Amino acid sequence: MRKLFLNRTRLFLSMKYALIIITMKTSIASSQTLETVSYVDLNKYVGKWYEIASYPQYFQKGCNCTTAEYTLSEKGFVIVENRCNKDSINGKQSYIKGKAFVEKGSGNAKLKVRFFWPFSAKYWIIDLASDYSYAVVSHPNKKFLWILSRTAKMNDTLYQNILTRLKSKGFDLSKLRTTKHPEY
Repeated sequence: MRKLFLNRTRLFLSMKYALIIITMKTSIASSQTLETVSYVDLNKYVGKWYEIASYPQYFQKGCNCTTAEYTLSEKGFVIVENRCNKDSINGKQSYIKGKAFVEKGSGNAKLKVRFFWPFSAKYWIIDLASDYSYAVVSHPNKKFLWILSRTAKMNDTLYQNILTRLKSKGFDLSKLRTTKHPEY
């Protein structure tokens, strides 16, 4: 009886340690450090952006035709104006205005966005076209993701290339949802 108990205990502990190792490896793989682009010229970054795809967030529930417009303020922060049409492409427009503050030493690639004081969220630019025609924004925990473009429609080859880079950075592409915009 004692031998059976010891064998079961060893088996249980072996399984427990194996599960811990698998969990650690999975956590390490999914939590690989997220890097931003090295530098963002805010004068080129400001303007209107169209959301092409994103991880759905509770504060964007029912949003279509989502846009973000950035303007440099005289006081050194970025004015953020987000808009979307609720529940359909022609739905009632929803609007929120906030501020973004550049994190020092980040090459302007890391910002903190605040819509409601005192709460702010990290806004990291992790991919950016050299001509500023598209940008990819996330949070270091990878629970937030937005693919932005200067136009409401993005070239499919470009979109697929962005997805490939996101996958290599450890993003779960199954959570990504495309944003509806009117057909042009």
